[in-house]
Amino acid sequence: MSTAQPFTPATLRGAAEDQAARLPALLARAEHLAGAVLLGAHGRRRAGMGDDFWQYRPAQVGDSRRMIDHRRSAMGDLEFVREREWQIAQSVMLWVDQGASMRFSSDVKLPDKADRARVLGLALAILLVRGGERVGLTGTSLPPRRGNTQVLRLAGMFCRDDETDYSPPEHRAMIPHARAVFISDFMGDIEGVKLALTKAADRGVRGVLCHVLDPSEEAFPFSGRTVFESVGGTLRHETLKANDLRDRYLERLAERKAELENLCGLTGWHYGVHHTDSATQTALLWLYRALDARAGVAA
Repeated sequence: MSTAQPFTPATLRGAAEDQAARLPALLARAEHLAGAVLLGAHGRRRAGMGDDFWQYRPAQVGDSRRMIDHRRSAMGDLEFVREREWQIAQSVMLWVDQGASMRFSSDVKLPDKADRARVLGLALAILLVRGGERVGLTGTSLPPRRGNTQVLRLAGMFCRDDETDYSPPEHRAMIPHARAVFISDFMGDIEGVKLALTKAADRGVRGVLCHVLDPSEEAFPFSGRTVFESVGGTLRHETLKANDLRDRYLERLAERKAELENLCGLTGWHYGVHHTDSATQTALLWLYRALDARAGVAA
């Protein structure tokens, strides 16, 4: 039986005002971050419609005579076709983890993981929209579209919190051969990630996993009597010797990273780790480049 209290007009207005108050700040920070990244040509390095030269290739059966580059062909005995880079706008789908585990920060001077993930996701959307791409959310709540209005819609969606401790990636309504970006701490059940990436791979979707962690989650700086409790309050563990858990915890974290990286390798995705005490601009630039199939995978 649900114990949730029904909304009254007063509580509904308060909740709405709280959500609305977060929107301008998130937009301003994302705009500032996106403005710091130099936009270049964002072609897809595939043959098709576009203005930029990509490559020459030998003429094939079915190529029209108009496609032949006579200057290049005159240099030898073969006929060559001049191909241009494919620059048709492509859909990019985002999933930014809104689960309670993301609302963790080990230091008041650091943003929580949700804050960093939202800023990164929205700034990336701004860059992509400026480049003429369609951007939306995975699932059915916000299909990919172009324009600044879509950025506002995304900002509104990113301001919503999920009260569950760990949210699995949304894998519904994947657009065939699109791109996708998942931003999360990936602390929940790995099966949800496996399902999402498998479904994506089945539809030819490639993308990026951005693994966001607080620095304390990498260092495990705990000792003595410690109470570990999930942000959502559903998990709790008390120990008198936290330092005895350190090696086991770090081993499991390393295993999770390796599993995610291997899963990305099998499905054609890129994997990278970002810490909330690291530069946001560096992470955004990596995300933007990793969406391009030509880019390297170094985080």
